Amino acid sequence: MNRRENLKLLFTGSIGTGLILTGCSPEEQAMPQVHLLEGGTIGGRTDEEIQRDQELLSETFFTEDERRKLSTLVDIILPKDSESPSATEVGVVDFIEFMMKDQPGNQTRMRGGLMWLDFESDEKFGKSFNELTDSQVLEIVELVAWPDRASEEYQGGVRWFNLLRNLTCSGYFSTQAGWNYIGYKGNQPNVWDGVPQEVMDKHGFKLDEKYIPIYLKPEERGIVAQWDEAGNLIG
Repeated sequence: MNRRENLKLLFTGSIGTGLILTGCSPEEQAMPQVHLLEGGTIGGRTDEEIQRDQELLSETFFTEDERRKLSTLVDIILPKDSESPSATEVGVVDFIEFMMKDQPGNQTRMRGGLMWLDFESDEKFGKSFNELTDSQVLEIVELVAWPDRASEEYQGGVRWFNLLRNLTCSGYFSTQAGWNYIGYKGNQPNVWDGVPQEVMDKHGFKLDEKYIPIYLKPEERGIVAQWDEAGNLIG
């Protein structure tokens, strides 16, 4: 599987990234409601939110053995290529670690899937997942990575791998490298040439000629406007 193929299949048969990012999975919905926090600044974070993040970051969920498994898997889902770094290089495993603590409803599924890897590896090759060769690892992954091809006995593994794939995608494409890869540039200033002249004429309006020389021009849109003390635009 290469990166281009992976991107086309990231959400095949999966629950979608929205559930991962919003905490709207059935497990999360069933959790007790908590009081809403107050305070903070617009667009910022409250002291309580900052404290909670710090507490989550200070905790550890995955064992080193589990992190090794995740590192192998996320780099299969989004490997390094000539255009972009791999998932591990941009910290996707750390992202998944945080999400397991932020949304504990996913912990059992995630840990169960990582345990299944060892069970399946032992059944097929007589060793743990972290001891497998690259080709053996792919043989295990192929069992659950393609929902339409997976046999009935592996449907639980498919649902787990969908969760992992969604988390990997969510983590990767929330980084600068991920934005660069998909060409996301965020909000960009556009060019508006004003109300069309025919519309102005129809309604009997015209531009104030004294301001025409200082109206915004496309080539000058990066210049910050200046105003006098009376609030008049001067340049």
